[in-house]
Amino acid sequence: MDALLLSRLQFALNISFHILFPTITIALGWFLFYFKLRSNLSGHPVWMRIYRFWVRVFALTFALGVVSGVTMSFQFGTNWPGFMEKAGNIAGPLLGYEVLTAFFLEATFLGIMLFGMRRVPNWLHTLATFVVAAGTTLSAFWILSLNSWLHTPQGHEVIDGVIYAKDWSAIIFNPSFPYRFSHMLLASGLTASFLIAGLSAYRLLIGDNKIAPKLALKTATYTAAVLIPLQILAGDMHGLNTLDHQPQKVAAMEGVWETEQGAPLLLFAIPDEQERTNHAELAIPNLASFILTHELDGEIKGLNEFRGEHPPVAPVFYSFRVMVGMGILMLFAAWAGSYYLFRRGELPDWLGKLFIAMSFSGWVATLAGWYVTEVGRQPYLVSGVLRTADAVTGLPPQNIGLSFALYAVIYAVLMVAYIRTLTLMCRKSVGIEEISKGDADERHTNKLDIASGNA
Repeated sequence: MDALLLSRLQFALNISFHILFPTITIALGWFLFYFKLRSNLSGHPVWMRIYRFWVRVFALTFALGVVSGVTMSFQFGTNWPGFMEKAGNIAGPLLGYEVLTAFFLEATFLGIMLFGMRRVPNWLHTLATFVVAAGTTLSAFWILSLNSWLHTPQGHEVIDGVIYAKDWSAIIFNPSFPYRFSHMLLASGLTASFLIAGLSAYRLLIGDNKIAPKLALKTATYTAAVLIPLQILAGDMHGLNTLDHQPQKVAAMEGVWETEQGAPLLLFAIPDEQERTNHAELAIPNLASFILTHELDGEIKGLNEFRGEHPPVAPVFYSFRVMVGMGILMLFAAWAGSYYLFRRGELPDWLGKLFIAMSFSGWVATLAGWYVTEVGRQPYLVSGVLRTADAVTGLPPQNIGLSFALYAVIYAVLMVAYIRTLTLMCRKSVGIEEISKGDADERHTNKLDIASGNA
């Protein structure tokens, strides 16, 4: 393997591992703020028990996100020096804004949120929870602004091969940013919802019959049921925007080789870049054109119009179908779960086990979506401006291969440790507060019935 391929693989590994954790914490911070508000307003201790459990999950997840984010940024200097040399005038300030605004907010108030529960006034602890949640969202704002600019660059000029900013408002609010930002926030909401629902269902399965996991399960399931239709709508709008600005990416997503009107939706196919065709197609006539252009005979440009300028087809094509397939499964699980919880107050065994199995389903959908997005930008780092091959390091491939292998081993160990820790936290929660819960829960039974009905 050459330096370009190894550097791309290493960055893909790093961003894939890193994005898993912010995808949880962005929305989990808002869940924590909701749990804290419900505790303040209802006075029922169950909401604080839910808060205490999930704030520990937040702290663990946040720590891994910070660590993996730092190592990822090192690669701009080691593996992609051409990127910072040519696009650093744009990337540097945006990354700096993220640190100066969002990260400082999170780091400052995180300590109060984690350790100040009994040391500061309740209003200050609630404020700290809100600021941390807002900080994670603000962090996503800056990162996604930069990422969106890489896909739909504007507000810049190129002088002697170096990119300079001309209009920061145009750079920040570039054409794809609103769609990418909303799509990511909804993805985070779904990821956190299914994690909360999955771990709560697991706690119930192993005998934790306290009210806290039941109430957390309801809250997360109802939230997912609301968010998934919004995500489908946001995805549709994002697709229309991509068709306007990156038609070659859409062609790869749909496996369209020749420009055609009334393009079919391929449920399955085997793209063949050598012969520039698909094998074993299973298609629905006209549906791709209808979804992308909202017209049955709408035109979709084919990949053959972008020879040498389009992404590798197979990764984009298959990743898109994994993302959509997982979204459909999420829709079914969330709506079925909401039905049973509303009508019966509990999940049937099969659906509870499905929620457990889908605890990390948000990760699958998010990674698949990011592969569509980032692989779909190739062969460019900055679409139409800077090619990936022109920014890669000159380091020997064996050096990159060694660091890639070390990253892979470390990340595998961290991932096993993370999931193992969450499992142990769930098991430990079975016995926590078991003695004291009875009296408190009985005193607040009527109040809890009202709270759970509104959760």
